[in-house]
Amino acid sequence: MRMIGRDGVTETEIKKSRFVCALARVRTEDEAVAFIAARRREHRAATHNCTAYVLGDWADISKSNDDGEPSGTAGVPMMEVLHRRELTNVVAVVTRYFGGVKLGAGGLVRAYGQSVAAAIDAAGVVERVPVTIVTVTVDHTRAGRFAADLHARGLNLGETSYGTGVSTEVHVPDGELGAFTAWAAEATAGHASVELGASTYVEVPVV
Repeated sequence: MRMIGRDGVTETEIKKSRFVCALARVRTEDEAVAFIAARRREHRAATHNCTAYVLGDWADISKSNDDGEPSGTAGVPMMEVLHRRELTNVVAVVTRYFGGVKLGAGGLVRAYGQSVAAAIDAAGVVERVPVTIVTVTVDHTRAGRFAADLHARGLNLGETSYGTGVSTEVHVPDGELGAFTAWAAEATAGHASVELGASTYVEVPVV
């Protein structure tokens, strides 16, 4: 599952028209509708407030609205960008302030699509990855080196606690549990204690 990294607003100018794209992470259709209504209230003086959203674990719910632009020239290209980037649980509102120059159907399709694409680039994309929380305990003499090794492997870390040993929570992708356990044993010369915990999800930036 891929989502935008954060909510955000970007603005582009195309042939004197201002295109303001607002993106937000949403979980339900009610949240998407509420976000759209808020943007329309904020920009009630705009020429158009065109919308698109995609929802669901399988991106199986999607809707768009041209808000008075020629049919298929605004909401649909906006939604196509969301699908092309494989995003879900996201709503996009592109507010247009007309600048006096008509863009034509093809120009509108490009403008609305570019506006959403630029907003996604600014917000970033993350992937929701299933992981197991693994608690690895090592003695204090090995803790510093082991922590450096964990960071070098690019693993997502949780809390670290100190007692008779140093325990670190590591978020290990489900398909890598066996390899991680073997690596931890090798990296600590067999002195690591590995305990499998709960399953959860983490968000990993998509480069």
